[in-house]
Amino acid sequence: MKRRTLTAASDGTLGDVLAVALKLPAGAIAHLIAAGAVYVDGRRCRDAAARVKAGAQLTAVLEEAGRPAGAGAPSGRVLTVLFEDPRVIAVDKPPGVLAQPGPSGGENLLALVSARLGHEAGLVHRLDRETSGVTLFGKSREATSDLARAFREGRVTKRYIAVVTAELPDSGEIDLPLSRDPSRPGRWRATRKANGLEAFTRFEVVSRAGGATLVALFPKTGRTHQLRAHLTALGAPIAGDRLYGGADAPRCLLHAHQLRLGELAIEAPVPGDVSTFTASPSR
Repeated sequence: MKRRTLTAASDGTLGDVLAVALKLPAGAIAHLIAAGAVYVDGRRCRDAAARVKAGAQLTAVLEEAGRPAGAGAPSGRVLTVLFEDPRVIAVDKPPGVLAQPGPSGGENLLALVSARLGHEAGLVHRLDRETSGVTLFGKSREATSDLARAFREGRVTKRYIAVVTAELPDSGEIDLPLSRDPSRPGRWRATRKANGLEAFTRFEVVSRAGGATLVALFPKTGRTHQLRAHLTALGAPIAGDRLYGGADAPRCLLHAHQLRLGELAIEAPVPGDVSTFTASPSR
């Protein structure tokens, strides 16, 4: 581990004091702070705007296990901001990016958004790595708490779209509990034969073209792998979802299309690998 410990020469914000002391660009300093690699008087601080006094002991972890601290977080990727106000920010999560730091490292959305804000963002819901679309963050502890409460109380309406290669009825409801699949680590099963967690999804077919079906999904609950497991239970796993036996595709073709909370409505454009299946209306 490579770290730098120094004494603040003057009063100021944590970001400004570190930028002067370490002679690093403001963006690099914001990344270190957002990644949790900076300590003030022995306590981790993720807020670049936090005030520090002259004489404070600052520690910045620059490398861990031979890699830059927070490696893989903000790596030049440009975030697509869908909505922002003083309390919240919504971004379009690219496929292949983790929602939050994982044990294997790699780029993650939480670090990207935190670096943009200059302090730690509040992640209140998570999309799987290969899933794209709307992801909402709180910009303060109070805002994050309010958003988390809205999700828990079911006041957030979500619309996903997915591509499957099996026939589905024009619409329907899936009311099947979810439990871990003992035969497949990391996979969930939708069945009433186990003591699972309540899960409910409504679906509507959007289009059918070339043997593929584009389906809109409206989850009432927010369980891990809920949409993936529910569609698999119908015999229609999502294309590209290798864990659940989906047809070949570059990635799991699941997209968080819309999110509504009160008067706030946010939509992420349909990505190209999904939009090719929208050309032929089903009815």
